[in-house]
Amino acid sequence: MRAIGGLWRWRHNPLRRTTDLVESWVALVALLLILVAAPVAGCVVGSAADDSLQRSVRDQWRTRHLVAATVVKKLEGGPLDPDPESSSARDAHSRVLADWTAPDGTARHGPVLADLRSPHPGDHFRLWTDDHGRIAARPLDGATATTLAVLAGFGVAAMTAGLVEGGRRLIVWRMVRRRYARWDQAWDRSGPDWGRTGTGS
Repeated sequence: MRAIGGLWRWRHNPLRRTTDLVESWVALVALLLILVAAPVAGCVVGSAADDSLQRSVRDQWRTRHLVAATVVKKLEGGPLDPDPESSSARDAHSRVLADWTAPDGTARHGPVLADLRSPHPGDHFRLWTDDHGRIAARPLDGATATTLAVLAGFGVAAMTAGLVEGGRRLIVWRMVRRRYARWDQAWDRSGPDWGRTGTGS
């Protein structure tokens, strides 16, 4: 709004300099870019990110499987709790040697993290694997993918607005520097006489 007010104020002002008008136009263009270009860039990037992430979600849910595993024995080392403040049993993980059957029917055996606080031989737990029975991370869900895409869109919109504002400030800074340089040149040409010999200072 200041940009529009600045343009209106400088329209017929006899003290208006060209740089004042240019500065107001730069501010107005920057304002329009922040209000239009930043949201458009955020929407485009957010939409592209959502498409890519939703494709990844579908691929992960197609290639990862939740299988039943059986504890053979507990391995050395205490339970691994990702959140030390949490006291719920579902957050505790223990290292165990386990047996499971891969989705392709092959038997698998190896060390894994079990979501059991105190595992005993014969205990059952669920485990995510790929098509060949190798341990895999839990697949991403659609809601999380959408949230990540929205955050990416907001981030790009904010970055675009910041770049536009930074560009405006740089242009104005260069204009002010040029204005001061011209004032110095004009001052040198006018030749102030104080400080010269014989002026009584």
